[in-house]
Amino acid sequence: MAGSLRVSFAGPGATVQDGGRHGYLRFGVTPAGPMDWVAFRTANLALGNLADAAAVEIGVGGIDLFCETAPVAVAFAGGAFLWRRNGAELPAAARLLLEPGEMLTARPAAFGAFTYLAAAGGFAVPRVMGSQATHLRSAMGGIEGRCLRAGDALPVASQAPPCAGFEAEIDAPWLAQDPSPFRVVLGPQDDHFTPEALSIFFAGSFTLTPAADRMAYRFAGPEIAHARGHDIVSDGVALGAVQIPGDRQPLILMADRQPTGGYPKLGHVARADIGRLAQLRPGESCRFQAVSLAKARAALLALEDEAAGVAGHLRPLRRALSCANLLKANLIDGICDPFAGEGMEGNSKKPV
Repeated sequence: MAGSLRVSFAGPGATVQDGGRHGYLRFGVTPAGPMDWVAFRTANLALGNLADAAAVEIGVGGIDLFCETAPVAVAFAGGAFLWRRNGAELPAAARLLLEPGEMLTARPAAFGAFTYLAAAGGFAVPRVMGSQATHLRSAMGGIEGRCLRAGDALPVASQAPPCAGFEAEIDAPWLAQDPSPFRVVLGPQDDHFTPEALSIFFAGSFTLTPAADRMAYRFAGPEIAHARGHDIVSDGVALGAVQIPGDRQPLILMADRQPTGGYPKLGHVARADIGRLAQLRPGESCRFQAVSLAKARAALLALEDEAAGVAGHLRPLRRALSCANLLKANLIDGICDPFAGEGMEGNSKKPV
């Protein structure tokens, strides 16, 4: 019997996401999907799932989950969140076998805006237009097209695997905090900005404002002046598009972006850096760097290879030292009689 996780508490922004609802942009349907596709994929692949299997995206509000009915194999990865099982601290990325009655909790810690919880086989929520991804603005996908809340059940699609040697820490250096500039490929409307404006963009420092959600991240920094006004005929927009609206401040489109837009796009953040960008919290600052399409593609392929090799980055999970864990441990393998064999050769002590 496959198990289930019950939501005891969910902060704002916790949703079910899969790889996204693709093929419907021409009908005005946005893909949705994970904000940090790298962390999302890492959690799924650590379980042997398909890379785009449905998982829970958890924001800085955190989440509490209760395992019920049967054991559930899970993995989590993302920002440096504080994870606990029954109160015992866990690594920021790990693979676990939850037993019925165990509680798993996540809260934000050192850095990052999102972490992901995957389950063996994915979560069995309904598909809408071929996808389980939640798009909040259209109330589509996931559980009733909304954020998770207390009382929600998250059934798991398959049974948990045998527990022997299963639990592991995920050592994923590709998820570490990285202060490097975000790489940007220029276009398609970079000609709407003067060379001086482009220089200011790539030389400046920009701070993420509180006006940031799954649709777009708005930044504050040096003004980026337009050469020919801030309106264009609306055209299609892609993930990571750097729009410069009338206030001359960058607006970067994220997972729940609209299908079309009427502001000139200076460029696009390279897909390899989208996950890092998504992990910014309001108030944090960053810089941007212009790169060629070839370099952006090479960075993406290298990152995909790293994430695909997660099975080689599993380390034995060390349980926290506690009375409960000590009682579960096999600390001895028998009792020795100190007088057994006295006077015999070797004066050996035999277990009884």
